[in-house]
Amino acid sequence: MNRPVVLVIMDGIGVSTYEYGNAVIAARTPTLDALMNEGLHTTLKAHGTAVGLPSDDDMGNSEVGHNALGSGQVYSQGAKLVNESIAAGSMFASQTWRGLIENCKNGALHFIGLLSDGNVHSNIAHLKAMLTRAKEDGVKKARVHVLLDGRDVPAQSALSYAEDLEKHLNNLNGGGFDGRIASGGGRQKITMDRYNANWPMVKMGWDTHILGKGKGFASCKEAIEAYRSDAPDIIDQDLPAFVIHENGKPAGTINDGDSVVLFNFRGDRAIEISLAFDKEDFTEFDRERSPKVFYAGMLQYDGDLQIPERFLVSPPDIRNTLTEHLIKHGIKEFACSETQKFGHVTYFWNGNKNDKFSKELEVYKEIPSDRVSFDERPWMKAAEITDEVIEAIKSGEYGFIRANFPNGDMVGHTGNFNAAVIAVEAVDLCLARIASAAKECGAVLIITADHGNSDEMLEKTKTGAVSPKTAHTLNPVPFMIINAGKDLTLSNGEFGLSNVAATVCALLNIDYPEVWDKPIVRRN
Repeated sequence: MNRPVVLVIMDGIGVSTYEYGNAVIAARTPTLDALMNEGLHTTLKAHGTAVGLPSDDDMGNSEVGHNALGSGQVYSQGAKLVNESIAAGSMFASQTWRGLIENCKNGALHFIGLLSDGNVHSNIAHLKAMLTRAKEDGVKKARVHVLLDGRDVPAQSALSYAEDLEKHLNNLNGGGFDGRIASGGGRQKITMDRYNANWPMVKMGWDTHILGKGKGFASCKEAIEAYRSDAPDIIDQDLPAFVIHENGKPAGTINDGDSVVLFNFRGDRAIEISLAFDKEDFTEFDRERSPKVFYAGMLQYDGDLQIPERFLVSPPDIRNTLTEHLIKHGIKEFACSETQKFGHVTYFWNGNKNDKFSKELEVYKEIPSDRVSFDERPWMKAAEITDEVIEAIKSGEYGFIRANFPNGDMVGHTGNFNAAVIAVEAVDLCLARIASAAKECGAVLIITADHGNSDEMLEKTKTGAVSPKTAHTLNPVPFMIINAGKDLTLSNGEFGLSNVAATVCALLNIDYPEVWDKPIVRRN
């Protein structure tokens, strides 16, 4: 076997020389500092067109980042796929859209999803386009169940998106069409759980959207303002659930004969609520009632498990992944993270596929995440991940080992600057242990990230006020190679995350598919 390669992904740790609100610079990182001086290092583009998003104004995210890392190629992703489908008219010509419209002639068409233009999980423009087309296609009643963001967009921006949607609905209303917001809540409170980490979140969303249970308000604006009056610093993602009432009753419960669209395009936080709609023998929580509806996702969020059964836009057909290529060469792999990012080093890494390509040559280890706000334990499970990675290195079984430390991203999303500093420092401590084990065993170590987050934790508003920044950044990410030998140099040019797969192959001294982007390094 050639020297094994170990890839560590420091999720959410980008590179910026701007010190204001930069938890990465503020953190004490002696390991990263030393390793950068010791090995080859550069930065990689991790947002926009480099990861298949519509423009370089679009921040990267963990899903598309791990797709690019694991496939060695750039595919049209999420928002770009949907944009193309809407522009071409193929979404509205699809059998699924026609089924949605036909099914709700005597009922309502419901839309559930993240209300923002962050382009990470959703885009309000897609929702508005579907509402407009729904009226054109004869829908009489539409209800929107909004999940508030404050994570991929400014922390307290929910009112602007709610007002934008209300304006759009008001312009559409009339001529036999009745559209309005029916329910909502913060994305970290209801509906958008992932990786089976917190099913009570999904139940709360079900109770809110489908059953109409919860605190009632006259409007979405009233709900947001009321909750903020109780907690002025609350981030939109943490706002409690609410139900819009009309004449003392919920304005939009979901009932037999209705149609439902989940307009999020990203898969990880869409799978669980989709299962609650699609699966007849669902047992994760008591649904109380399961209305007979025509349900569809914006995309199919899991192609292997066919979740959901119906969808509006086909996801990218990612082929020739790094995992497939290494298996062809008989190279055994180990992948590890805690629950919050486990799917990223497995499902997203392997081209949005749950099943292993080889049960013999792929070994996965998931470490359960704590169910607490991550700023309360910013070290998360970094030590446990490190233990597993070191054991894998020392076992001598694996040719390629990959791990994701979620700290910089998950803690960064809380908006807690001091906690983010600790999160970065926790990762740095763990890197010291991994680097030591790699050198001891003759392994090559690659360190990078999938996007930025903790590198920008504060932002100034137009009035000059300072507020937490919880979104990803547009900054590049670090890339360094340690213990690779003196005959290795950086190739010329600019690189992105999709160049990492071929680099791994170069370090393993094997070929790589012609469709991949070129390696970041070359031999002298």
